Amino acid sequence: MNDMTPIRTSTPKDWETDQEVRWCPGCGDYAVLKAVQRTMPEIGARPENTVFVSGIGCSSRFPYYMETYGFHTIHGRAPAVATGVKLANPELDVWIITGDGDALSIGGNHTMHLLRRNLDCQVLLFNNEIYGLTKGQYSPTSRVGTRSPSTPFGSVDAPASPCAFALGSGGRFIARGIDINKKLPEVLKAAYRHKGAAFVEIFQNCIVYNDDVFAPFTDKANAANGQLWLEEGKPMLFGNGTKGLRINRDDLRFEIVDVVDNDWATAGVQIHDVTNRALAHMLVEMPAGDYPVALGVLYDNPQPTFESAVVAQNVEAAKGKTPDLQALIARGQTWEIEKEPHVI
Repeated sequence: MNDMTPIRTSTPKDWETDQEVRWCPGCGDYAVLKAVQRTMPEIGARPENTVFVSGIGCSSRFPYYMETYGFHTIHGRAPAVATGVKLANPELDVWIITGDGDALSIGGNHTMHLLRRNLDCQVLLFNNEIYGLTKGQYSPTSRVGTRSPSTPFGSVDAPASPCAFALGSGGRFIARGIDINKKLPEVLKAAYRHKGAAFVEIFQNCIVYNDDVFAPFTDKANAANGQLWLEEGKPMLFGNGTKGLRINRDDLRFEIVDVVDNDWATAGVQIHDVTNRALAHMLVEMPAGDYPVALGVLYDNPQPTFESAVVAQNVEAAKGKTPDLQALIARGQTWEIEKEPHVI
């Protein structure tokens, strides 16, 4: 009897390529790359079974730096390529790396259809609220008033909310993280565990063209009151446990309440339920500045995946049939062209 050689558990080093990582010094992309490389061994992923697909933008250099299969595709079309990969081999772990411009501008409809179809993959959207690769033009997520080469007097566009877009597109897993936050790997693990399209918005600092745009909630001094890290079945607390979110049932919105002596129940603080879509919408739509930013897993409610439905349909269609390529080719329709050229 032959002995089976056990599969060696990977390490973060196994996920690093020999390519020089080329982002601007201090870019938040470095932190996300390291978080992903640290996470892959912990979720039991294997490099030979993993594919990273990206579009165009600073974030889309990502596949070069992961020791896996990868595609650096064209602007906005990563979801289309990823869909083809997953349908060709549903056993592959597929990750999509994209940015706020790539996914929500030229690639908006591709992102929407990927989410509504519920392809089993992880979508990591790096949101820096700017076009970094093309030298700092405003993007779909840039705030009103953003000054850039394309909006010298300030943007007048109402910005898109990536998570609101994902929910509206039928996404079944919606989460948020911060590039340099130590909790990002836990968000990535939750996305990987979800069977279906997992959408993760990562707030990523562009140190050159939009530096510190997220500082009001990412800076250490602002983190306690600016960040609400959600956990399933746990109260929605922030400010080191001194504040919480309660639902105002008259107008169906969250309101901030004080929590005294850890007694969040008396204060009426809401318990997080990741399967509650209405709660997820309320968390996504809390106005920035007045409320903390909701982070972690906002929504997680799986349903059957697109590729499983396609595979099942193909199996059903093939029942009772014998594969015969030659017969298929020989069976083709024929016709005659009676006269040339055709009269127009």
